[in-house]
Amino acid sequence: MSLNRQGAELGQLQPAARRGMGQLRRQEELTGWLLAAPALILLTVFLIVPALMAFGLSFSDQRLLPGPQPTQFVGLRNYLRLFSDGAFLQALRNNLYFTIVVVPLQCALALGLALLTNQRIRGANLFRTIYFSPIATTMVVVAIVWTLLFNPNGMINAFLSWISLGAIPPVRWLAETWSAMPAVIIMSIWQSVGFQMVIFLAGLQEIPESLHEAASIDGANRWQQFIYVTIPQLRNTLVFVVVTTTILSFRLYTQVEVMTQGGPRGSTNTMVRQMIETGFGRLQTGYASAIAVVFLLIVLAVSLIQRRFITSERM
Repeated sequence: MSLNRQGAELGQLQPAARRGMGQLRRQEELTGWLLAAPALILLTVFLIVPALMAFGLSFSDQRLLPGPQPTQFVGLRNYLRLFSDGAFLQALRNNLYFTIVVVPLQCALALGLALLTNQRIRGANLFRTIYFSPIATTMVVVAIVWTLLFNPNGMINAFLSWISLGAIPPVRWLAETWSAMPAVIIMSIWQSVGFQMVIFLAGLQEIPESLHEAASIDGANRWQQFIYVTIPQLRNTLVFVVVTTTILSFRLYTQVEVMTQGGPRGSTNTMVRQMIETGFGRLQTGYASAIAVVFLLIVLAVSLIQRRFITSERM
């Protein structure tokens, strides 16, 4: 009888316990949503809503300032106009050129610096601070300084003239179509490489030392350890760095606006600058919204392809 009574009591307690667990789970979910609410509200107001507005405006002839004619729905006219717009196509080519050069160079240089500063040597923290310090400086300030360096009478031409004993004449780095974009690339890599270096450094410090010791015991040299131990262990970090560097490269604007204003002859103009110039300079909000939508789709597609390619290559 006592066993039957205990079983009955347990049977009565189990539904109550399940109800208590369910209430606790709902309270945890509610707490999570409340904690995430500020971020979700900000993302909705400043990211999702503007993106939806841009998508809707891209199908209209909306202007920044109201004109004599009301805003009209124009369908795909803005998108068709893009692919016949020489300025936009040149900006797209410039973005691709910048990205193709910057992403591999910057990632490789950042990984090299991370490997150097990850060594147990005196002053490693000092070198990490030196390499990271440019990223802590405002891009506008850095661009102004490098504009002075690239000046025909600046330090870069003076250095080239000194090492060549005057054989290399002064170059107008920011005024020539062949040198303006490389000058922007050099400045951009110098300013941003510290960010990727810190991320790679964090990834390197998460690799167990026992893996390198085991590889060394098996006869692997430093290069083989780097290829078969370090790189596979950095797979997720590498994907993150490559994708974020690509996105930042496509967002190229500030240094171009400060150093070249898109010139000479559009050789450094970018999609972001073209979008801003169209929307705020020419007041063509609908057409600028179409540029923004195409820009978003291109960046999203490139990022997904990169992530898929790098992930499948490392598996």
